[in-house]
Amino acid sequence: MRNRPTAGRARLALAVAVVLGGGALTALPAQAAPAADGLTVQYRTSASGATADQTEPWFKVRNTGSSTVQLSQVRIRYYFKADSPNASYRFACSWAVRGCAGVTGTFGTLSNPTASADRYLEVGFTAAAGALAPGADTGDLQLRFHRSDWQPLRQSDDYSFDGARTSYGDWDKVTAQLAGATVWGTAPEGNDPTDPTDPTDPPGGGQTLFDDFDYGSHTDPALSAHGWSVRSNSGGPGVPGAAWDPSKVTFVSAGGNSVMNLETSTAGTGATTTQTEVLTKSMKFRNGTYAARVKFSDAPKSGPDGDHLVQTFFTINDLKAPMADDYAEYDFEYLPNGGWGEPSNILYTTSWETYNPDPWQAVNQHSEQRSSYVGWHDLVVTIDDDAIAYYVDGQPFGTHGAQYLPERPMSINFNQWLIDLNGQTSTVPRAYDQQVDYVLHVKDQVLTPAEVAAKVAGYRAAGTGFLDEVPAS
Repeated sequence: MRNRPTAGRARLALAVAVVLGGGALTALPAQAAPAADGLTVQYRTSASGATADQTEPWFKVRNTGSSTVQLSQVRIRYYFKADSPNASYRFACSWAVRGCAGVTGTFGTLSNPTASADRYLEVGFTAAAGALAPGADTGDLQLRFHRSDWQPLRQSDDYSFDGARTSYGDWDKVTAQLAGATVWGTAPEGNDPTDPTDPTDPPGGGQTLFDDFDYGSHTDPALSAHGWSVRSNSGGPGVPGAAWDPSKVTFVSAGGNSVMNLETSTAGTGATTTQTEVLTKSMKFRNGTYAARVKFSDAPKSGPDGDHLVQTFFTINDLKAPMADDYAEYDFEYLPNGGWGEPSNILYTTSWETYNPDPWQAVNQHSEQRSSYVGWHDLVVTIDDDAIAYYVDGQPFGTHGAQYLPERPMSINFNQWLIDLNGQTSTVPRAYDQQVDYVLHVKDQVLTPAEVAAKVAGYRAAGTGFLDEVPAS
């Protein structure tokens, strides 16, 4: 996060990843599982070849019991054989009667691999998917998954695959769980889903940082105790001579939640400019999922408009030397009034390999959208061993290549600052706000935007305002 001349921004191609939309999760009362015949799962495939670009398991889940079933308590597992020990996979929902925003997909590894299965896709639901009355079914769940590198995959040796099933029928080589109890299907031998040694998430990671930003002020002892630093030291980025003012970081109520407010102001000179930044004191975050709900502003709350403002959510570590190859930074940057040669509002996502501050030289990849992003937005960036993927409001924004992956852990940051004073030359004071509702990081696990929304809603429903399980690096 720094001043960057236009010449330093190479326009690189945008690769789009297929993901799910956002979904909300509400607290549900505990519910006993019905009898073992309470659910059946029907299966068909629309990709029937022995090999394919992607596997396409389509499902219908029917409630054959006598009680209404909340779909948020249902999990389906489809078992398959990985194409290689190091192969990784990505899930997508093409279409669902209940809406793809209510469907989630994660991958896990079996404790007891067999000749036809060592992995599984677990399909779940958020509360947005609703409930199943007795006798009702979900309708089509048109799902698919592919290798992260998009190499062809072999499915003919997969436990749950049957290329002859091109129309729906009951299929007991997938399993279904209701409220944690297996109620349908048979897993590969030695891998019952209720086996406590069988992980319900991909192995490794999963430790979470969540903060709802429910604090009294920037001097609240809990803010520091929870690992946050409110910047007061001088220096870039931004207008030379500007101050970073901790008192301009406040906490206010919005939509029933406490949100963090960052105010940046100026009267047209460096000496009258104050900027704001909040960051984690620890650099301990690397691969996994990062998410925040951020409110961008297109206009000042007072005074004349037009300043070259930058509003952000990003991760970063320190540049140890010019062009050091272990530097890393991953940015969401919104410019409501343009800047860096842009005439009006633009949103950037940028993945950094390294840079040289003087003379300026940058090695990065970015995606952009020239549009207003005023208001609240759900921002998600995921980092795995293959790529960096950015999402805005549940939709893909850009995917950047493996050459930009981080070599060292990073901090998590929010700041609001001015590129220069050229956008508005008035000496009339003006002030801009950026707000942050929450931040989430899940270590070493890639979540869809729907899974992020469900996880955040679950913490809030449980009354969890802060959690930090992420170990020091």
